[in-house]
Amino acid sequence: MKIVNFGSLNIDYTFQVDEIARPGQTISAKSVSRFPGGKGMNQSLALARAGAQVYHAGNIGTDGLFLKEMLEKDGVDCCYLQVREDVDTGSAFIQVDCHGQNCIVLNGGANQANTEENVRQVLDQFSSGDWILLQNEISCVNSIIALAWDKGMRVIFNPSPMTDAVLDYDLHKVSLFLVNEDEGSRITGRQDAESILREMAKAYPHAEVILTLGAKGAVWSDGRREIHQPACRVQATDTTGAGDTFTGYVLAGLAQGHPMEASLAAAAKASAIMVTRCGAASAIPFCAEVEAYE
Repeated sequence: MKIVNFGSLNIDYTFQVDEIARPGQTISAKSVSRFPGGKGMNQSLALARAGAQVYHAGNIGTDGLFLKEMLEKDGVDCCYLQVREDVDTGSAFIQVDCHGQNCIVLNGGANQANTEENVRQVLDQFSSGDWILLQNEISCVNSIIALAWDKGMRVIFNPSPMTDAVLDYDLHKVSLFLVNEDEGSRITGRQDAESILREMAKAYPHAEVILTLGAKGAVWSDGRREIHQPACRVQATDTTGAGDTFTGYVLAGLAQGHPMEASLAAAAKASAIMVTRCGAASAIPFCAEVEAYE
């Protein structure tokens, strides 16, 4: 079984602020930093640092070569990552306040340069039983879901950032959803966690769901039973990428044959460590750190 993450890569510009700017307001940043990021990159790094073998597919501009180097340094196979000269790497502009909360503006860049042709070329290298991980920061998501499903791959979808387009995707072909409360609410029309999980089970009876609840932890459900995972209590510095870290670690655990309970617990520890640090990709812990976490 192979895992391919068809996902975004961004250059993140992070602004440390006292409070996130309100509409019409101009504020001054206390500091500005440049970090590697993008939900796809974060999740590939989390998978690799948790000990899983993962292929990363997608696009960067020549300005993003350092992102490819970072992935490869951590053991991610980038043979399906295209370096484009006609478009810049995707970027994100992130405000992080004194409580660690964030506000993000994305510029798609090369992440929006996928075509059905190059998607087919990548997926031709995978077969039934392989896993494909997707987020919603790239183009051709619905086509990738359909083509992967046709090949018999296990489709794992994190619909973030949530857009109206997600509701037009053929979500019945998804094997595992990883959603937060907002994403789950927009997909189901329900507000509380219990109702979201119930409606997801009705709408997509063949799929599993992991619903992340921030400081309240996470819940896994297959429509018949549930596993509740509490969050680890820490003082957050920067929550950017916490969900991506959780995603990578829980999938790595499952790919390595660990039960869902153990995979969720490791993911909770990894994301707790991650939020005590600044940045996204660079803050993701390695498995030895997670194993030593008390």
